[in-house]
Amino acid sequence: MTGTAAVVWDDGLARYDFGVGHPLAPIRVQLAMRLARDLGLVDGDGVTVIGPVEIDDDALLTVHDPEYLAAVKRSSADPSHVELHRGLGTDDVPTFTGMHEASRAVCGATLAAVQAVHSGDYLHAVNLAGGLHHAMPGAASGFCVYNDIAVGIQWLLDQGVERVAYVDVDVHHGDGVQAAFWDDPRVLTVSVHESGRALFPGTGFPSEVGGPNALGSAVNVALPPHTGDDGWLRAFDGVVPQLLRSFRPQFLVTQQGCDSHSEDPLAHLELSVDGQRMSYAALHALAHELCDGRWVALGGGGYSWVDVVPRAWSHLIGEVVGAPVPPETPLPAVWRDFVEERLKVPTPALMTDGRTPRVRSWESGYDPADAIDAAVLRTREAVFPWHGLNADPYHGF
Repeated sequence: MTGTAAVVWDDGLARYDFGVGHPLAPIRVQLAMRLARDLGLVDGDGVTVIGPVEIDDDALLTVHDPEYLAAVKRSSADPSHVELHRGLGTDDVPTFTGMHEASRAVCGATLAAVQAVHSGDYLHAVNLAGGLHHAMPGAASGFCVYNDIAVGIQWLLDQGVERVAYVDVDVHHGDGVQAAFWDDPRVLTVSVHESGRALFPGTGFPSEVGGPNALGSAVNVALPPHTGDDGWLRAFDGVVPQLLRSFRPQFLVTQQGCDSHSEDPLAHLELSVDGQRMSYAALHALAHELCDGRWVALGGGGYSWVDVVPRAWSHLIGEVVGAPVPPETPLPAVWRDFVEERLKVPTPALMTDGRTPRVRSWESGYDPADAIDAAVLRTREAVFPWHGLNADPYHGF
């Protein structure tokens, strides 16, 4: 599957920086973009690198409260000014000079990706700097100041798009996007994550199904810790394709946090870059099947800066631009030399972890003793009936 693709990047996006020692370091995205370039992924025919669009406060106010915007501006001008009730000045979201402008630029990058695809100029777009899915209407949370995803989706709705599907594969629950569209039946939010019983933000349970005007529009697959490639792919297969086919989205937006990897220091799932790559391919296929290819992919979490994030997100860019990277591909020597010289750490040799994940379809049978199957069944029972689907674990599709 190919087509014109936009890759959104500008060096100024690295200004979204909470300082030394913070897990969400901009070098994660910088190294991923550098690897994608060194692999030749952004130089192909039909691929264009575009910059963020300039946005004003009105765009932010479509999803954030005016009082919160004012609080961010105060802390941005004077980082000593903290407003803990707004999530500003915490260990997760330290204040820094220029925070408002840097956060707004991330929203502008996601809006550029959304507008590029909506205009018809590009079939797909990707913004690795985006994916700040925890920001709430009135508060910062989980490394996220403004919710660029919600800004982008709301812009689509304001243009008259009737159905947007949002799929979040970050290891953490996509709580901020769910909150933004909790009672809006035009947006289907699907989050596949580690259970909130074990991980921040402590939400994202199957019982969270949407507001009274949008029951079934919020979908949560809460997986047990230590779920690996095969279990994660089975969970995805048991929920996501069926719901998206029933919802019939006109536009697919995805959050591609790669902190589900076994080496990520902040979580407990055990995926490989090989399993993550397969999830990108599955979402790409669904975009073509259901949305005429209209797909915007965003970054998100991922805190193994060298070993995981650059490889995972280079695979993502390869999928978006129609040039999937073969797993056995060696990492370019120029990239490895740059990282080892600058960071003084070894680098992976190949674009694979050496895994061969398998997708065990939900149709293959249900095991009531399996914790992953039980988690999938709870989600299906909670939301499938709202979509006219059969949640019976023994029912084929």
